[in-house]
Amino acid sequence: MTSFHESRLSSSKTRRDFVLKAQDSTRMTLPIDPRQIDPEDIGEKQSTLEMGHEEAIEHVRDVFTDAGFGVPVEFSPSEMLNEKVDAGRDPYYVLGACNPEVADRALDATDNKLGALMACNVVIWEEEPGKQVVYHVSIMRVARLVGMAPDNEEMADIVADTGELVDEAFENL
Repeated sequence: MTSFHESRLSSSKTRRDFVLKAQDSTRMTLPIDPRQIDPEDIGEKQSTLEMGHEEAIEHVRDVFTDAGFGVPVEFSPSEMLNEKVDAGRDPYYVLGACNPEVADRALDATDNKLGALMACNVVIWEEEPGKQVVYHVSIMRVARLVGMAPDNEEMADIVADTGELVDEAFENL
C-alpha cells in the first residue's frame, strides 16, 4: 500500500512538496499533491463506446482524423505484454494523435521539450466485450502543470486550440 507524506521544505521554497513513500522505503518527491489535481487541469476526457475493440479503434482513428489530427503512431501494449510476459491483459490500444500545426507551435513554445510527451495519446481499452473506454489527457496541459511549458499567452492559445480539437473529436465519438 502506498501512502503520501508531506515533507518539510527549506524556508526558501514557497510551494509544498509531497513525498510518495512506498513499502520498500523508496521515496519520490512530487512537485504537487496528485490527489488535488482536477481532471480539467490535465484535460482529462473519457467516453464509452458500445462496440467491439477493433471497431472502436477504427472509429476513434476516423473521428480524430476528421477533427484535424494525424495518427503517426499506433500500438497495442496488451498484445506486446501478453506476448512478452504472458500478462493476460484485455485489449488495450494507443493511438498517437498529432495536429502538425499545433505540434510545431508547441515545440517552439517549449524549446523543443514537449517532444518528450508527443504524440497526444488517445487510448482505447476493452472494459468488457462490446464496451470500450476511450481516454485522453492533454499533453499541453500536463507540460504546463509540470513546468515543461511556459505559463504564458502563447502556450494558453496552444492549449485552447488543442482542447477545441479534442473536444470536437470527443463530441463525435
